[in-house]
Order: sequence, then structure tokens, then C-alpha cells
Amino acid sequence: MLLNMKDLLAVANEHKFAVPAFNISDYSMLNGIFEAAEEKRSPIIVAIHPDELAHLGGEALKAVIEKAEKASVPVCIHLDHGSDFAQIIQAIQLGFTSVMIDGSALPFEDNIAITKKVTEAAHHANVSVEGELGTIGTADSEGEAGANEIIYTDPDDAATFVAETKVDALAIAIGTSHGIYPQGMVPKLQLDLLQEIKTKLPIPLVLHGGSGNSDDDIRRSVELGVNKINISSDIKSAYYNKMREVLQDTKLREPNKIQPACVEAMKEVAYQKMELFYAVGKADLY
Repeated sequence: MLLNMKDLLAVANEHKFAVPAFNISDYSMLNGIFEAAEEKRSPIIVAIHPDELAHLGGEALKAVIEKAEKASVPVCIHLDHGSDFAQIIQAIQLGFTSVMIDGSALPFEDNIAITKKVTEAAHHANVSVEGELGTIGTADSEGEAGANEIIYTDPDDAATFVAETKVDALAIAIGTSHGIYPQGMVPKLQLDLLQEIKTKLPIPLVLHGGSGNSDDDIRRSVELGVNKINISSDIKSAYYNKMREVLQDTKLREPNKIQPACVEAMKEVAYQKMELFYAVGKADLY
């Protein structure tokens, strides 16, 4: 069941759960995520960053769309961290049902301007739009780019931003970072700030940098109004850590002998996230 993110997250917002957005850059990982969603009856967002899209190739979107249309659970195909208008238009043409325009590093008025331009274009194509206000940190060089300093989202600015841009969802900065946190670094989410933002905004809120945070913080963020949580590093680490283990058998060379165990390891992480986000069984609400 292929949906845009506005329709997908409206149900999550009403019923107080979060939809996992899993970043995908490998076809076996994609199959595994769909399997996990079907098994747990969880809606999912297939998030693809421009770097991941370049790795997969744009033509792969046809296969992703076909899988989503055949799925018995709701699926959104989302461009993660689009950087400019041309990139967004290309994503819409490829068949993404949702796009993110990340103007968070721009001055406030410039962020409003580019986000509003994207929203006006995307809505004509029934494609939903996620904006971002504030900055997400970066925990390691392998993760998506982030800011050297986290700039927390201002609640009043957030209300102005949403009113001006008409975005369908807003990614907020409350203390998370992209990537895997170094040993000894324990992020502490500003949940009071999240609560204040939610009182000012009726639309779904998004948490980037969902990997590596404490379960208690993530669970509480969902209870306080986050409806989409991005997970990339956690599932990829599970997948490739298992692959390193499997490849200790140096005689193996066939993907169908190497990848199944990796997919199963990744699925275990996906199951845990679906449970943590209160998403299990929620596909039946659609």
C-alpha cells in the first residue's frame, strides 16, 4: 500500500505512535525491511538519502515502488535530506511519494523560502514535504552529514516556519546526532523542549539521528508527539557486523549464502524499533 507521508503520519499523529523511517541503500536490506514490516504489521517509511540514491541508481525506484504497491502494510518512499530544488524535482519525477528539503543550515528566512518553494511544487504532485528547523549533530564520519554544533529548535520559530511553508512534517533538533555515538558519549534529549514544540504545532514531528539513543528517551519522545524516527546506522551496523562474521568463511562468495544471515540480524533491530515506536500492529489502522 503506497502512501505519501502526510497520509501515513496523520494516522500516527492521531494514535500516538511513530513510523520507523529506515534508510536503505542495498536491495537485500530493502527486502528484509519489507519482510519485517509485514511480519510485525507495522507501517514503514523507506528513506533514501541522495548518496544512497546515487549508489542504488534512480532506476531502482521502479522496483521499490512496485514492492510498496504490493505490500499489505502502508509504505511511504521518502527522499531524505534533499539539498536543493532541482534534486527535489528529480525525486518527484522518479516516483518518491515524500521529500525532505533540508534548509536547516540556511538563515531562517532562506530556509522558509526554499521550503515554501518545494512545498508548493510537491503538493501539486500529491507528494508530501518534510522540512527541518534547527541542526542535527554528527557523531562519526560514516553517518550522514551533520552540524558541528547542535542548534536546538525554537518553538516560536517552529510555529512561524510551519505557518509560512505549509510543510506536512517538521524535523526538529532536540539533541540527537547522525551516526553512531563514540564510546562514553551519551546523548540526552531535551524532552521538555519537544513537549513545548508539540503544544504549538499540530503537524507530525520528526526525529533524525534515531540510532544509538536510549530506549527510554526514544519511547518518551514518541509519547510526547514524535511520529517519524529515522534509523540508519543501527540497521546498517547490524547488517554489516553480521556480514563480517559470515565472511570469516573465506570460501563463501555467493550473495545468497552470505546475505540471508545479515538480513536476519538487521530484521532483529527493525523489530525492536517497531516495538519501541509503538508501531507494531498499527498497519491495521489504515
